[in-house]
Amino acid sequence: MSEHSGLTRAEIEEFWDSWLAVNREAERTGDWRIMAEWYAEDASYGWMYHPDEHFMAVGRDQIRDWAIGIEMDGLDGWHYDYQVTVIDERKSMIVGFWKQKSGITDDATGGEYEILGIGGSWFGVERQTSGPDEGEIKIAWQRDWFDLPSTAHTFMEIVKSGKAPESLLKRMKVAGHDVPGHYHYKDLPSPLWPPPVERGDYITQPPGQAPGDAAKEAR
Repeated sequence: MSEHSGLTRAEIEEFWDSWLAVNREAERTGDWRIMAEWYAEDASYGWMYHPDEHFMAVGRDQIRDWAIGIEMDGLDGWHYDYQVTVIDERKSMIVGFWKQKSGITDDATGGEYEILGIGGSWFGVERQTSGPDEGEIKIAWQRDWFDLPSTAHTFMEIVKSGKAPESLLKRMKVAGHDVPGHYHYKDLPSPLWPPPVERGDYITQPPGQAPGDAAKEAR
């Protein structure tokens, strides 16, 4: 399989600029669902909460209703400022590193309550070859990572400050396998690693041998 995606650097950068703009609009309005149109109709979007509790939305409707719907409801005033972006036009991949800030002032520091640790999103983008989005660039898959213990700590600090809005208190209860999109690892409808990576399309280092296997070969 050729690594080259058929997308130019300029096309990906233009798409990314539009993504940053719709992020800001979502933060301004408090409605993250407007971002759904940046995803392909069959896109997947997931992240890990715990080793056996993962979130995964498959398809634009689930992404709209679950990933940027249920999962983001109650986070009014929060903003996710991208600190740096890395683009690989040969693989049509983008990695964006962001900070999570609450918009709620910490009286002890004078700054906003912030979730510490490095957070980010890893995207695969593709030109659509059929359907109503034919010819357009859309997100084919997205995988996020963030520091869950730090997230829980910051939420609790906001609660202890007495500044937690009711919407945030409700959001903190959105957890567990009964919530739409929350799966046991074995039940994930799309792989934890994005599909082309899971297939090995871009593998750069073959798996190493177990110590016991290497010892057998040396005999």
